[in-house]
Amino acid sequence: MVISLLFVAGCTSLTADAGKSPAVSPTTNNMARTVERVEVMHFHPAQQCYSCRTLGEYANETVNIFFAPELASGKLVFKEVNLDLPENADLVKKYEVTGSSLWIGVYDVNGFHKEQNVNVWYKINNETEFAQHLQPIIRNRLNGVIT
Repeated sequence: MVISLLFVAGCTSLTADAGKSPAVSPTTNNMARTVERVEVMHFHPAQQCYSCRTLGEYANETVNIFFAPELASGKLVFKEVNLDLPENADLVKKYEVTGSSLWIGVYDVNGFHKEQNVNVWYKINNETEFAQHLQPIIRNRLNGVIT
């Protein structure tokens, strides 16, 4: 376990923020609101380690298994974003990405809200736990609950 955490820490920018709540726009609160679209974004470099690839695979599977109708309607979007490619520079800047990471972006009447989910890194050794962690977060964002 310790070795896997060290391995993950070497691939990401998990620093002192690892134990803190996800970064969320300051205009958000716990009130439900109408959501136009939710983006689940896996940002990664061109060369991915095992942990980075696994994170992307698990996120993709979670979204496709639990949110097929929302994907089909366009209310939910999942993207793998290579942060090394120039054509992705605007997304990298928008989300303020510094390394391999999983972000959730929400568009509602108040604008755009983003949060990095660092806790998924602690779930990459168990796909079921990963999905059980991520699925309710996405469901809440789709339902307009932004914490």
